[in-house]
Amino acid sequence: MPKVDDIARRHYGRLLAWLAAGFRDVAAAEDALQDAFAAALRRWPSEGLPNHPEAWLLATAKRRLLDRLRQRKVSDAFADDLRHTLTEAEDAVTWTFPDDRLKLMFVCAHPEIEAALHAPLMLQTVLGLDSRRIADAFVVSPSAMSQRLVRVKAKIAAAALAFEIPEREALPRRLDSVLQAIYAAYTSAWTTTPDAQTRGLAGEAAYLTQLCVDLSPGEPEALGLLALIQFCDARAAARFAVDGAYIPMDEQDVTLWDRGLIAQAEATLDLASRNLTLGRYQLEAAIQSAHISARRRGVPPSAVLPLYRALVSLHPSLGAWTGYAAALVQAGEIQAAKQVLDDLGEDRMRLYQPWWAVMAEVATQLGDTASALRAYDMAEGLEDATAVKAWLRQRRSRLLQ
Repeated sequence: MPKVDDIARRHYGRLLAWLAAGFRDVAAAEDALQDAFAAALRRWPSEGLPNHPEAWLLATAKRRLLDRLRQRKVSDAFADDLRHTLTEAEDAVTWTFPDDRLKLMFVCAHPEIEAALHAPLMLQTVLGLDSRRIADAFVVSPSAMSQRLVRVKAKIAAAALAFEIPEREALPRRLDSVLQAIYAAYTSAWTTTPDAQTRGLAGEAAYLTQLCVDLSPGEPEALGLLALIQFCDARAAARFAVDGAYIPMDEQDVTLWDRGLIAQAEATLDLASRNLTLGRYQLEAAIQSAHISARRRGVPPSAVLPLYRALVSLHPSLGAWTGYAAALVQAGEIQAAKQVLDDLGEDRMRLYQPWWAVMAEVATQLGDTASALRAYDMAEGLEDATAVKAWLRQRRSRLLQ
């Protein structure tokens, strides 16, 4: 029998879209859906899998929402209207909408919702990431992210924002938020120890990106993100040893890289560049291409630096600046790397693991063992992936030999 969590990953977004559309309250819809999945966990092992699991879950969640309406003593007219909407949704379960999760992501990019919260809302509501992983993606504390998400859901409920699919001409204005959420989901999976769940999330991110390309043919940033994911996926088989040990890019066996997928990524990036509109994801894909060329063809590490300078000029994120510092280290420009890290500031970066990892390497290169040890300790403490923690610990131990 399929696991409930497998069914949840396949159907969660579509079910939530239907429930949120009818109730106009994302938090209430989420609660009802969670109750439905909890009921499935209790009943399906003994009663067996229903013939139509999705319809069963929707009907259970619908009853929970209607109970909530009665508890609130809302008007009979509204209750009847909601009951009609939810019944229509239940009847529609037999139809297949392969892009319903993407549709709900575009819905979450509603113009009356604060733009900075579009992607976090998508990550939690549609892609099922918890507040801690979302907080990591945006370099804030889990408590701060949880509070922001609670507030935005309360605003959605209070304003009764219409959860409707935007008109096609409105999609380009919402695309950036959708791509941001997809990239954050992929990065979350990429930086976590690989297992069935993270591989599923990475695959889903790639699938959603391809849907964005299909939805907006020729859109350079959608193509750029697709190329970026393809470049990363091409190296996936070389990132961990047989025993599970983490292998950084400059130590990976390039014969394990997927040459066909690399060629596909190059073609995708070339297609994106034909629009002559440069963007963040195209630059990040170009950086991945340059790193791969450096390993495969002996291109000097410094060749990537102009791309990083363009990236931090166009999109000066913490990740872009930290990546630039790491590239400077690889190019042998240690003092310049330290200056970049110092300019970012320790207080600002205290929750950002990559900054501490690069700072540890910079301090090591400069012979500042005490600072390097502290930076490695901070990096390890902020790292979730067991294999990467072990790699950081090993790097730290070398300083004590």
